[in-house]
Order: sequence, then structure tokens, then C-alpha cells
Amino acid sequence: MALAEIGNAPAVLATGRRKCSVARVQLKPGRGDIIVNGKPVSEYFGRKILEILVRRPFAVTDTAGKYDVIAKVEGGGPTGQAGAVTHGIARALVALNPDLRQALKGAGLLTRDPRMKERRKYGLKKARKAPQYSKR
Repeated sequence: MALAEIGNAPAVLATGRRKCSVARVQLKPGRGDIIVNGKPVSEYFGRKILEILVRRPFAVTDTAGKYDVIAKVEGGGPTGQAGAVTHGIARALVALNPDLRQALKGAGLLTRDPRMKERRKYGLKKARKAPQYSKR
């Protein structure tokens, strides 16, 4: 996390990760706009539940409408990308205001979710699905 000077207000840079997605998040004081890969969050993710997930760090810390977010996210699918942006926003909020750490930690937003896709094993159809067993 780094502090960069954007215009005349300090901006905080943070990285968030989830599954195969990596998000680089820039947080600065503003009106509450969230831009992901050049599009508004509602347009980029499409599903309302993913937009709610991305806005959750602001809801937990009562900072909705106080910061603008510019996120660049790559890799993975929509859910992983939304999780990565959420993680990045939470880390950026802590870098900006360490007092918010307790609330974000309690909500589980600072913890990197370690669950990854399990690899496929030979002799099986998928990671754990075995071919149909025939007794005779």
C-alpha cells in the first residue's frame, strides 16, 4: 500500500486478491464513485449482489459516499474479481485510516480468502468426481 499524490488530494493504492483475480485499487476522497476497469461498478459486474459485495467495506465502516475508487482488475471470473476489489478497498481504507482496521477485520474483509480451484486428478472426471462404478 502506497500513498500517492493525485491532483491535490492524497490517494491510497492497495492490492486485493481472490481466487485467480488481482485488483489494484486507488482510493481517494470524493463522492462515492466506484470505477472498475473504466466502467461504473454496476455496469461492469452487472449483477446487483456483486455490486453490494464491492460496496461492503464502506457499509461496514460508515464511509459510504466519502471516497472514490478506481480499480483495475484482471484474471478470474466476475465473483473472484468482485472479491478482489472488495479486499483491495478494505486494505486501502486501513492504509488511509488505521482506526477502521477493527471493524473491517471483524467483518472478515481483510482476510485473503485462500480457497482456490482444486486440480483435476488422473483417473477421475473432475477434481473429485469419479467415473460411474459398475459391479459387473
